[in-house]
Amino acid sequence: MQKLAIQGGAPLRGEVRISGAKNAALPIMCASLLTADTLHLTNLPDLHDVGTMRKLLLQMGITAEVAPNEITFNGGKVENWEAPYDMVKTMRAAILVLGPLVARFGDAKVSLPGGCAIGSRPVDLHIKGLQAMGAEIAIEHGYIHAKAKRLQGARIFFDIVSVTGTENLMMAAALADGVTVLENAAREPEVVDLADCLRAMGAQISGDGTDTVTITGVKALHGATHRIMPDRIESGTFLVAAAATGGSITLRETRADILETVLEKLSEAGAKIKVEGDSIHLEMSGRPKAINVRTAPHPAFPTDMQAQFMALNCIAEGSAMVVETIFENRFMHVQELRRLGAQIEVEGNTSVVKGVTHLEGATVMATDLRASACLVIAGLVAQGETVIDRIYHLDRGYEHIESKLSQLGANIRRIK
Repeated sequence: MQKLAIQGGAPLRGEVRISGAKNAALPIMCASLLTADTLHLTNLPDLHDVGTMRKLLLQMGITAEVAPNEITFNGGKVENWEAPYDMVKTMRAAILVLGPLVARFGDAKVSLPGGCAIGSRPVDLHIKGLQAMGAEIAIEHGYIHAKAKRLQGARIFFDIVSVTGTENLMMAAALADGVTVLENAAREPEVVDLADCLRAMGAQISGDGTDTVTITGVKALHGATHRIMPDRIESGTFLVAAAATGGSITLRETRADILETVLEKLSEAGAKIKVEGDSIHLEMSGRPKAINVRTAPHPAFPTDMQAQFMALNCIAEGSAMVVETIFENRFMHVQELRRLGAQIEVEGNTSVVKGVTHLEGATVMATDLRASACLVIAGLVAQGETVIDRIYHLDRGYEHIESKLSQLGANIRRIK
């Protein structure tokens, strides 16, 4: 099993290019199931989850031509409508084939999903939405089996905001008869990116980016070319790492408009931030100030940045409260940060972090994707060597992270 070894203490300096967003790429790859034509995607990140999704689509009969950070799908010969457990267990996003398969072929069999162990993320919102659109659904032997002669437009209200639920039903509704209205829909930029791709394919969608999305179904979608949006979580992670280490970095090929809450918090921490076009420059001199954080659905502070800000707070001046409202198990990195000397108390969904002047290197274990990033940041500021075990989580969501950090002056290497 691979590990990362980090010698802490070096401020990050220089420039880094931001990759395409994993959370946008995965649903957009599933959109290739909606058409018999060709879907050409660019700015695709080289990630384990992207590879897993490609294998799943190939298994279903999609053909793919692969080039560096690009892929061309063709859905003209899809014959297998099943997503098996061995594919789905490592990647919850595989549930996103359910809507497109039922919409285009009238049949889908998808294993109940796995993924990061950060709490329950029920698929009942996907199921209820498809049932409202006329699908017959049975849960059999750990699989969701959905059938429909043709989906019908419906008004669907989400009890809780669900990004994958919104995306799945948006894709299903694109080929349904009539109008579908999704209320209390997710407003994340990745939902908007999927809608942009679907519109390029001929879908009729409006309201994406708000809590009410309206889709007027069409008989068929056609091929298109789409560039995956930049990864806002990778952008935020590098900015927090630079702020924590007292560095000065410039991100290229990113977007400030999808990072507003993160940039506000970094400014509060004392960082100087300058935005020019698709670049963000951050400079931090001195110790950061402690920052209170409360996660909530977009456009509020993203849960996927909570762990990284906790690492920043560990060495910040003062104390901060970190409140997690999205996932109930998303403080598993706390005990690992304590191994490095962090002072953190947890009660329910709230952590109180008291900043210390320095952390000390130790061996720690990654428990999920964003916890892995948090431990990398902690390792970059800790005195001595930090070894992070189980980094396969990192490879699911960060493209060549050790190479990019090395570019910025970090002393980091991958070991077996």
